[in-house]
Amino acid sequence: MTVSPAVRSAQGSIPRYFLFGEPPQEADERFLHVETIADRSRQYDWKIRPHAHRDLHQLLVLLEGGGEVRIETSKQAIRVPAVLTVPAGTVHGFVFNRDTRGWVVTVAVTEIEELARRESGFGQLFESPLNATLSGGAAELFEIEDALKHLQREFLWSARARLAAAEARLVTVLVAVLRAVDELEEAQKECRGPRAALVARFRRAIEAHFRSGWPVNRYAAALGVSPARLRSACLEVAGRPPIQLVHERLILEARRALLYTHMTVAETAYDLGFSDPAYFSRFFTERVGVSPAAFRQRGGR
Repeated sequence: MTVSPAVRSAQGSIPRYFLFGEPPQEADERFLHVETIADRSRQYDWKIRPHAHRDLHQLLVLLEGGGEVRIETSKQAIRVPAVLTVPAGTVHGFVFNRDTRGWVVTVAVTEIEELARRESGFGQLFESPLNATLSGGAAELFEIEDALKHLQREFLWSARARLAAAEARLVTVLVAVLRAVDELEEAQKECRGPRAALVARFRRAIEAHFRSGWPVNRYAAALGVSPARLRSACLEVAGRPPIQLVHERLILEARRALLYTHMTVAETAYDLGFSDPAYFSRFFTERVGVSPAAFRQRGGR
């Protein structure tokens, strides 16, 4: 029997789909897909099981209804009107209310990177998961909804210059969402000076090497700064020392594996670069408060 890529993924690692329910495939560098939330979630009784997309970002706008989103190992209520962003690689799932009205925009990472060269805020929208209840008035919501309707129309059409028009509509959507989120988060926006940029680069380095057991001084060397400078930047921007950020990433991946895969605790330890499963269990227990086995048994609670 031939097992589909999505089924193999679900058995040995976190389920990964192209779009939910579709086997993984390479996304075109300008891939764009638009659909209403009802279009796909209705097929699955409004429940989208936890999964991830390798090279696709997602933007969701909910105007009516609501529900619950699972981001990595935490569950959050969705209170409309809401904007959610799901960066590529983020484990996520949804339970939508049956009266939910809104859209899902799925776009290639490479397309957002290209647009971010012109407007950095577009890239910032997808730096980390977002679940924001909008506080704007009717005019702001109408602008977002109107932009999404026009984007979906271009996506469905086969008219001349369709791709160029769809990209223009996508930019309009991103601008409307970015401005709405900026208004909402102005008071708590993170400083974006050199230290914030350094921490952002550090997080990307962690993403690439957290399984390798790198010490902080090796990360610092790779980033071209001293360990002291890296520590100072992390304390100012993230409120935590560098080693804690590394450990948090390891714990996040451990939680993912324990909740969403069938790997044993020992297999999880080896997958994360630990040579001793017993040490991994102590490492996990000290930081989570329960053993890996207990965490799995409780379903992450």
